[in-house]
Amino acid sequence: MELQSQDLKTTPSLSLGRFHISEDCGFLLPNSLKELPDHYRPWMEIANELPHFIESHQLRAQVNKMPLLNCQFLKGYREQRLAHLVLSLITMGYVWQEGETQPEEVLPRNLALPFVEISRTLGLPPILVHSDLVLTNWTVRNPEKPLDIRNLDILFSFPGGESLRGFILVTVLVEKAAVPGIKAVVQAVNAILQTSQDSLLQALQQLRLSIQDITRTLGLMHDYVDPDVFYAVIRIFLSGWKDNPALPVGLIYEGVSTEPLKYSGGSAAQSTVLHAFDEFLGIHHSKESGDFLLKMRDYMPPSHKAFIEEIQSAPSLRGHVLSSGNGPLLTAYNQCVEALAGLRSYHITMVTKYLITAAAKAKSRKTSHLPEPPQALEDRGTGGTAVLSFLKSVRNKTLEAILPQSG
Repeated sequence: MELQSQDLKTTPSLSLGRFHISEDCGFLLPNSLKELPDHYRPWMEIANELPHFIESHQLRAQVNKMPLLNCQFLKGYREQRLAHLVLSLITMGYVWQEGETQPEEVLPRNLALPFVEISRTLGLPPILVHSDLVLTNWTVRNPEKPLDIRNLDILFSFPGGESLRGFILVTVLVEKAAVPGIKAVVQAVNAILQTSQDSLLQALQQLRLSIQDITRTLGLMHDYVDPDVFYAVIRIFLSGWKDNPALPVGLIYEGVSTEPLKYSGGSAAQSTVLHAFDEFLGIHHSKESGDFLLKMRDYMPPSHKAFIEEIQSAPSLRGHVLSSGNGPLLTAYNQCVEALAGLRSYHITMVTKYLITAAAKAKSRKTSHLPEPPQALEDRGTGGTAVLSFLKSVRNKTLEAILPQSG
């Protein structure tokens, strides 16, 4: 047994830098670029006017006039991430410009070819993902001032106005609130490797505080996002072409494949944060929910997915807590699990307000300045899941991880 602990101590310690995770910003891309090289001006001109082109029903015509550009002049990771953001937003607008009743079933080659090219380079799917809409699509107005919503802005938009801006920026702040928690996970994994109980206890306490801060930050949605606008205007542009009755066979990417391809729409499950917390705390989901969550890892930057897998392969926290017989450690572990279940319960109330209640209101409205809301995904998340049953299953499985207090 002594020999085994010696082996553990020589295991290389976990660090954020190996996985392109920022010490200050976590999974957010720090210092996102705002401009691509001049060669890509046709893309940028469309992306900068996206809400106008979609609302005036001109986007498809604009895209059809676009020259076919390849991605060889994109230099470096930030330019590649910006190009993926720009092409993914144009794609969502192109497909859903006329709403769910008249989706475009073929993405033209001048959009499809570069989008698939840059997606393969980055290891991302050719559709709008969380790492586009949120992790890349933000900037600080004044670097000298604190990082609150008044000092942030988005780079690109689509219809939805201030509610869309609020939706993106509150999610940016949620990712920022997770940074101490991500650092705590790293500290805790290393503390287990080095059998340092004090460092582990401190890390668990920090993780609980971070999860509670994420929950508080998520509550800003109520102040900045109108549920009716989210449901009737914004949601369609986050919707994909997998498990979506509006595009049941998928989307043809012209010049890439003669068969339609299917990709899930945007989902909070594409954020690496809760995957990392689940793996660290040893939370196991039901087969159906677990399969969906596993698929969503393919919608993350590969380095972020690798971080989750690294935590998964680290020594088990639960096993360590149980075998230690350390009461304060067990209490701290349970408090983390309870905080995570609390966050998931709060997310359920948000989804109920922004999806279920908003859907009922939209049905009962006789006249409205808002467009006819999409019906195809009425009780489903934009990722295509039956959303409430999925979220409740995930929350309940989190609660099941609570360890019994001995004595």
